[in-house]
Amino acid sequence: MLGYSLGTLILLSLSYFLGELLTNFFPLWLLDCLGVLPIYLALRTDDDDNGIHHQKSPVLSTLITYLSVCSGCNLSIFLPVLVGKTFNQFITALILLCLLADLVVLLIKLLAKSSFIILMIHQFGEKLMKICYIVVGCYVFWDSGLISHLIAFL
Repeated sequence: MLGYSLGTLILLSLSYFLGELLTNFFPLWLLDCLGVLPIYLALRTDDDDNGIHHQKSPVLSTLITYLSVCSGCNLSIFLPVLVGKTFNQFITALILLCLLADLVVLLIKLLAKSSFIILMIHQFGEKLMKICYIVVGCYVFWDSGLISHLIAFL
């Protein structure tokens, strides 16, 4: 769980600081075009699970696996959502998401023994994940004011 939490911490921090860097060069409403990233991930068909790295330390192994498998997805979701947020909002999101990540790991560990849950995840998990990515992308478009800028432009 520590490796997973460290991976979440690293990717959230990277997303926030990349967003801060980008806001120095582009207007905020234009950066919210990044909402297309999670939508793209939802619509793409290739899978990037390259394999698992084996390390002696379970924490390091989990961290490396998490970063190698989940970086693209997490950056594409966290970056557009964190662009333009204050440092206090970032810290709040960081604490909340790390706590939620830990709770999800514990919940999955409890539910992983249920054959019904395993069947549901195999049958609907990927489709539900894609729907979540599309909703996040649309939320970024809506919340950022990008849609109102585009309507005003037309």
